[in-house]
Amino acid sequence: MRIRIIIADDHTIVRHGLTRLLQQDSDVEVVAQAQNGHATVELARELSPDIVVMDVGMPDLNGIDATQQILRENSKIKVLALSMHSGRKFVVAMLKAGASGYLLKDCALEELTTALQTIMSGKIYLSPAITDIVVDSYVRQPAESEKSAFSVLSQREREVLQLMAEGNTTKQIALHLHISPKTVEGHRLRLMSKLDIDNVAQLTKYAIQEGLTSAEL
Repeated sequence: MRIRIIIADDHTIVRHGLTRLLQQDSDVEVVAQAQNGHATVELARELSPDIVVMDVGMPDLNGIDATQQILRENSKIKVLALSMHSGRKFVVAMLKAGASGYLLKDCALEELTTALQTIMSGKIYLSPAITDIVVDSYVRQPAESEKSAFSVLSQREREVLQLMAEGNTTKQIALHLHISPKTVEGHRLRLMSKLDIDNVAQLTKYAIQEGLTSAEL
């Protein structure tokens, strides 16, 4: 039985390249591609794939929050993170969101295929560099003092922050999230209070540093 896959990445060349490579494997079927987190959630809901190959930094909704939403709706779907981010906070946040594996984008096709097969068998797959990061996170955990956006902010606050960082106006954010502009402003004020930040430029910088958005400064 073929492994049914959705590829989620905001770069067209990556999506198309991965699709062409994976379709060379007779055991794999790429059923859809998505360019942002919201589209990925919708496609996963509609198609119920076996695995979503998920980029971490995507517009509209990042891969970490998209993973949480997908698995909340359908725990049978598995998520494999495929990202250029090797930083500890990205890896830990993605695994805590429920991902079954984490690979870096410089991996070989053979490793990606192995990861897909491993995940389908019900096991976790981590590339060697990622394994070191995970082990280190558990060693450091008792004395860990740093707090990431994924531990101090609610999902709605992260969504608002990401959309702000991507240049959306208050009205646009309200329309996108189906909430009132007044509610958006309330979230903005709470974000500034929680993060001890007093302007939108600093909020944008924080969002980029935390991997909430693929935007650049």
